[in-house]
Amino acid sequence: MTNQVMWAKKIAALAQTGRHYSTSHYDSDRYEQLLDIAAQMLADAAGADAERVKAVLELDEGYITPKVDVRGAVFREGKVLLVREAVDGLWTLPGGWADVGDAPSEAVEREIREESGYEAKAVKLLAVEDRKRRHPPLAYEVYKLAFLCELVGGQARTSEETTAVGWFSEEGLPPLSLGRVTAEQIARWFQHWRQPELPTEFD
Repeated sequence: MTNQVMWAKKIAALAQTGRHYSTSHYDSDRYEQLLDIAAQMLADAAGADAERVKAVLELDEGYITPKVDVRGAVFREGKVLLVREAVDGLWTLPGGWADVGDAPSEAVEREIREESGYEAKAVKLLAVEDRKRRHPPLAYEVYKLAFLCELVGGQARTSEETTAVGWFSEEGLPPLSLGRVTAEQIARWFQHWRQPELPTEFD
């Protein structure tokens, strides 16, 4: 991630938080201008429209904090469960945004069930990662929680979000949706599956 994107995201978060808590219309105007500047910086970096970027930023209100993405690594007979995303036709670990009201483990178990048809139980937190360190930048900050999950039932079934479900060896991974998961991450989860004594990772 470039310095421009990093600073623009920080400016946007400060502007949104200030705009939410400000009691002065003068300060609110200044925060609005800062948000416009941040949106323009992000749009320039991504070759996107500044108004659309600002609209995405404005989806969050209040004190701006990172979103939470959960991913489940489920293994069977030496292979990992992957689903093919409808939006880009590429493969990833089942997962998505954690819903309000769900514990993180419940969120990942739900995502696995909804996207793949399989039932799984979260048994270990593999990692807590800052998304921007391993994936293309977004307009907002994201923490990724990866869980090792144990297969307990179900059968392959696609959803509105997925067009295929499959099991893949570490050496035979399909084209990956790199905004969601990388081959390096999957290799690390294979290692954790083989060596359950490894500690949870974080960055």
